[in-house]
Amino acid sequence: MSGLRPGLLLNMARCLLTALTVALPPFSIAEGERPDIVMVAHQNVTTTTLNQDTARAMFAMRQRTWPDGQALTVFVLPNGHPVHERFAKQRLSVYPHQLQLSWDRVVFSGTGQAPISVKTPSEMLERITTIPGSLGYIDREHLDDRVQVISME
Repeated sequence: MSGLRPGLLLNMARCLLTALTVALPPFSIAEGERPDIVMVAHQNVTTTTLNQDTARAMFAMRQRTWPDGQALTVFVLPNGHPVHERFAKQRLSVYPHQLQLSWDRVVFSGTGQAPISVKTPSEMLERITTIPGSLGYIDREHLDDRVQVISME
């Protein structure tokens, strides 16, 4: 090891860490366990169930409409927010940084825009209740009858 340059060793460590981050599966919900974070939508949305691939495409901003063709507005909490991190891992089975990469890709390529970031779960709930076609996520404990839950297949 004494023959390795410090910079080379650091680069090797970074590559190993990156490989492990990509290779390790995210946390998943056990069979029958009720998730504590739910997807919610404006009351006028007719879709009530999404499969994971469609939900992932919608939150990654690759799909811009609901399955019935209605315009979609996506709201997310900031990167680093614990609810955002749990939602990405538990419900979408992706890491938050993977979502950010997807948003950056559509913005920088000029093919789309990033979701609208809100600061708090209460702001998320308020925005979803007032904007038709909107989609987001909240802790189940904040759920009320102003929004509808979108279940996952």
